Amino acid sequence: MLRAMAQRVLVVEDEEDIAFPLVRTLEREGYSVHWVDNGQKALDSLSAEPADVVILDLGLPDFDGLEVCKRAREAGFSGAIMIVTARAGELDRVVGLDYGADDYLAKPFGLAELQARVRALLRRTTGPGTTTTSNANGHGGLRIDVAARRVYAGEDEVPLTGKEFEVLNILAANRDKVVSRGRLMADVWDENWYGSTKTLDVTIGRLRQKLESQGVTERVVAVRGVGFRLEGGPPDA
Repeated sequence: MLRAMAQRVLVVEDEEDIAFPLVRTLEREGYSVHWVDNGQKALDSLSAEPADVVILDLGLPDFDGLEVCKRAREAGFSGAIMIVTARAGELDRVVGLDYGADDYLAKPFGLAELQARVRALLRRTTGPGTTTTSNANGHGGLRIDVAARRVYAGEDEVPLTGKEFEVLNILAANRDKVVSRGRLMADVWDENWYGSTKTLDVTIGRLRQKLESQGVTERVVAVRGVGFRLEGGPPDA
């Protein structure tokens, strides 16, 4: 399906045998893809035309990918950054995320997995400036400002944590459809998350409480054994 406006992906990778199949795969998905082979070109490209997602290799010939990540954030880049690297240590993962990365994928990786990660990042960090999930006239209309990562009930902001926002954003993008527990865990936490899935239940519980306290008419409904669904709206919707 053609997108009215293709989302832009910047691939920063100095190894051609990795970059070429990656670029071809993403272009087949309908993305507008630009490839550069070093850190300075990446920063110049982002300055000229911001991307929705940056796929960033750490082992670049001029300077480290973490430095690219840091400089891009300092320059005001607000899109998603996914680090890909052969450095598999947990320390590198933590450091990368501290530098402003949104996700981390260890080499070697499958192209299908990378595609899924890119889609997840786009759901979390891009989209229309404001998504209205129901009729926002009067009290109780839920509005999600994706770019600013803020949620409003009518004119009042609902204070959410990062994880609460991401869960709600995914549920709102799939309004009235069940989103599985597995997908929420993979998209919001990480598909390699080794903690208890009770983390999701606690986050859902807090999210429900905050929405209800603000008079939001949409409800997060649990579908036993499957997942969760966002449903409902103002009576006049």
